[in-house]
Amino acid sequence: MKKQEIPYKVYLEEQEMPRQWYNVRADMKNKPAPLLNPGTLQPMTAEELGGVFCEELVQQELDNEHPYIDIPEEVFDFYRMYRPSPLVRAYCLEEKLQTPAKIYYKFEGNNTSGSHKLNSAIAQAYYAKKQGLKGVTTETGAGQWGTALSMACAYLGLDCKVYMVKCSYEQKPFRREVMRTYGASVTPSPSPTTKIGQKILSEHPQTSGSLGCAISEAVEVATSTEGYRYVLGSVLNQVLLHQSVIGLETKAALDKYGVQPDIIIGCAGGGSNLGGLISPFMGEKLRGEKDYEFIAVEPASCPSFTRGKFAYDFCDTGMVCPLAKMYTLGSGFIPSADHAGGLRYHGMSSTLSQLYHDGYMKAVSVKQTSVFEAAESFARVEGILPAPESSHAIRVAIDEALKCKETGEEKTILFGLTGTGYFDMYAYEKFNDGKMGNYIPTDAELQMGFAGIPKFPGNEF
Repeated sequence: MKKQEIPYKVYLEEQEMPRQWYNVRADMKNKPAPLLNPGTLQPMTAEELGGVFCEELVQQELDNEHPYIDIPEEVFDFYRMYRPSPLVRAYCLEEKLQTPAKIYYKFEGNNTSGSHKLNSAIAQAYYAKKQGLKGVTTETGAGQWGTALSMACAYLGLDCKVYMVKCSYEQKPFRREVMRTYGASVTPSPSPTTKIGQKILSEHPQTSGSLGCAISEAVEVATSTEGYRYVLGSVLNQVLLHQSVIGLETKAALDKYGVQPDIIIGCAGGGSNLGGLISPFMGEKLRGEKDYEFIAVEPASCPSFTRGKFAYDFCDTGMVCPLAKMYTLGSGFIPSADHAGGLRYHGMSSTLSQLYHDGYMKAVSVKQTSVFEAAESFARVEGILPAPESSHAIRVAIDEALKCKETGEEKTILFGLTGTGYFDMYAYEKFNDGKMGNYIPTDAELQMGFAGIPKFPGNEF
């Protein structure tokens, strides 16, 4: 047996849990570009954003200066239910691969929602409750965010309306039922219950939906219903802020044992888990204290980073949300109905997009079947069935470990295992039956999405 340098699982003591979120934007030389009002093309003001988001969340969204923001005591108390989450040394995977690399993963699936999404859901629900709101609306792709938010809202006594991407609504009925169990209403998107949904269905009657569609519907309902605000599970600065608990705990655990990762890997759809994992490490890199290699992994079917354009674009398909400067495939791009629903978004976090554009991290895209091959290999030796989204990070972690096997380098690899895949058995069934394909959009198909990116002075790409 290989001698263990640290325990298989490292749990921090409760007193070592972070009491503050880390805001990586404070250490960025080039700040993320501001959200723009689609009508005036001027930066959105706090007052304008307050019509959509909760007031304190707006302040967090706009804050580029303060590196640390206190976690409210009520939110911290909720975190204590399931945090700190374990950092795991993947000894069995290392043995299977016969690699000299050391592989660690931060496991965020040990809560009822089954993913990291609860970290931001409880924070956003708390601020809504504090503001005296009746409820919130949101979208969800694979269902992890909708599940997390419905749980947080049930805990705080808030109403929760979820618009779930249609293909995921059909593929993942049990996750839908968990949301309903927590009291949320769940509507497949696009739906005939909103004006935007009706428009999308009239133009694309057979569409499987997208996160962009669901966002449009959720925003429409929030802005037209008294006592409601919209909350988002990824992409926004405020969400990356809340998710920094992942990276802060990870860094504290590694520092406790004198371990420094060489490569840090996360799956990337909108950017919440990747941003949360890398934030404190990226801060060190930005300040010139340490160096790390960061890798964002996205599906080849929705390649925002690797094939997208860095430009201002709508965050939603209905074009009612502010414009964000990000790597985008165009708000009209509707990805294929693959099985990583949480990664089927046309754009990427403005914060991560700026970091990527400035060369602080790199990105790769991977095919769906290779992702599930990695997922099954991991499950068979590490004992956790991973979510399809997380499995993108597993795929590249394995690839990097195998490179070390070829070169003999003893690199330390860290990746984020953002959730479990026990509600994704339809996808595993397709893979096991050999019925899973690999859809990769053509340049012509991508160009159709790019054609819809707003054209105005300064937004050339």
